[in-house]
Amino acid sequence: MAFKLNNLALALACAVPLSTLLVGCATDKASQPMTELKRKPALSDTMSYYDIHHPVIGRNGMVVSQSALASDVGAEILRQGGNAVDAAVAVGFALAVTLPRAGNLAGGGFMLVHLAKENKTLAINYREMAPKAAHRDLFLDDTGKVDHHKSLQTLAASGVPGTVAGFDYALKHYGTMSLAQVLVPAIKLAQQGILVNDDMIRIMKKELPNLQANAETCRVFLAKNCQLPQVGEILVQSDLARTLSHIAQHGKASFYQGDIAKKIVAHMQSGNGLITMEDLAAYKVEEEPLMRGTYQDYEIVTMPPPSSGGVHLIQMMNMLEQLPMDDVAQGSANLLHLQTEISKRAYADRSKFLGDPDFVQMPLSGLLSKEYAKELVADISLDALTRSKDIAHGEPQAYESPDTTHFSVMDSQGNVVSNTYTLNHYYGSSITIPGTGMLINNTMDDFTAKIGVANSYGLVGGQANAVAGKKQPLSSMTPTIVFKAGKPFLATGTPGGSKIITSVFQQLVNILHYDMNVSEATNAPRTHHQWQPDILYVEQGISPDTLDILSKKGYQIELTRSLGSLQSIMFKDGVFYGAADPRRPNAKAVALP
Repeated sequence: MAFKLNNLALALACAVPLSTLLVGCATDKASQPMTELKRKPALSDTMSYYDIHHPVIGRNGMVVSQSALASDVGAEILRQGGNAVDAAVAVGFALAVTLPRAGNLAGGGFMLVHLAKENKTLAINYREMAPKAAHRDLFLDDTGKVDHHKSLQTLAASGVPGTVAGFDYALKHYGTMSLAQVLVPAIKLAQQGILVNDDMIRIMKKELPNLQANAETCRVFLAKNCQLPQVGEILVQSDLARTLSHIAQHGKASFYQGDIAKKIVAHMQSGNGLITMEDLAAYKVEEEPLMRGTYQDYEIVTMPPPSSGGVHLIQMMNMLEQLPMDDVAQGSANLLHLQTEISKRAYADRSKFLGDPDFVQMPLSGLLSKEYAKELVADISLDALTRSKDIAHGEPQAYESPDTTHFSVMDSQGNVVSNTYTLNHYYGSSITIPGTGMLINNTMDDFTAKIGVANSYGLVGGQANAVAGKKQPLSSMTPTIVFKAGKPFLATGTPGGSKIITSVFQQLVNILHYDMNVSEATNAPRTHHQWQPDILYVEQGISPDTLDILSKKGYQIELTRSLGSLQSIMFKDGVFYGAADPRRPNAKAVALP
């Protein structure tokens, strides 16, 4: 039995059968069984007017990203005959122009690719890597305290970029078009300029002190005297256009061994940067073993370490599967409570076990086992929360060998790409490499600078994620593909730092368990709990009555800004359904009719 015996006593006290235990004695109607409000059958093959939110519908492919311009670029590549990989790489390069705070050339990420003809799914790791000279105490000051400025706003914060190598690898191995072909739209956008919009100004204003601290960033992205540009102005990125053109002409080598590499290293040497020509030349993209799990009749495929997201997404779905969920209503206090209890246990394990697999052993089979999930949920009680201080990492069986952006692509042949990549924080380190027009990452902050000290996302890490040369930092990025009956059913992922895993988890619960359409599942309000700090963060849109029930259970609740930005595609019965998360302005799903 998954719950403590005190729940049996609760059921008897409420004079209800044990099968209705999960609704407890709460008076909140949102927590009661919703038998009379079960979802009605669709009125057509493609939509139901019982739904409030509707996805974009297409029959020959779909591209969804956080930038309307970038989504249009990907759709045009599909129209030209490119496959999903071609379109995805074009979107990735376009985002470096249209979403400079997260899209990038000098960051890194993870890509899942499903190839229909071969019925093969693979994971491409192009995460940034620590320079060879990095060491455990890199971000400690003379007193042994963490120097957060050094790990965030200096050249020492930059890992060796992987984006250009990753896109080049995917295209050469699984695309049909050349690097020069897919770069044409991004080069054109950089040369002609993009419209400065309100969303861009909002984030620039938030990050203005950091942006103003770098003279090249001021010159490239800000207006006269290093001030904010105006909404409606055109941002022309001439240096970036030349960098993209150089990559189109000379390939990946120009970035890792040629002129672009020399500019990166020259600037590193002008400050306290660690990246050398040797580091750049040695960077390699890796295909990694997939993380695979199941929930009911669905197969979930996602990224392995150094992504923590894939491991813990499957672990969380395993825990959910062990709980009697039939009478737990979507959006109810009971569901939010159970999801939170699950999240706390997963994030506790994250802090202990996860890191770069080339440096640490991880009990992956144990973490992913359904028997371990049963152990983890055994002390979950519906009528009481578990304090984070009372949750330690679990004991899985023996060892075996905030800004980011996501985009999803499906083509008419059945190929799928789910890609998440990042500069880490908004605009990375806020440092632009002179003459290149590109911002460089501050991904070194994703390492554990000091054991037991939280990073900028509030995540507490352990020895497994300590700084070391040539090591990749742990990430929460969780690009995911879900299969049904062996066929791609859902491609999804989101930015959000430590909130990525819970955002994807809640969307999957909405779709796989509650059978919501992809748009409704994306729009539904979200919560987040990451074990430490012991706070339940909630978005607007959750019923005050529901929050009151959670508060009475003992939750410390804080209203937070929107959680994540899921860019997702569902494929069902020959139809593509796209959902661009409304939490980010200018996100867009583009269908090929």
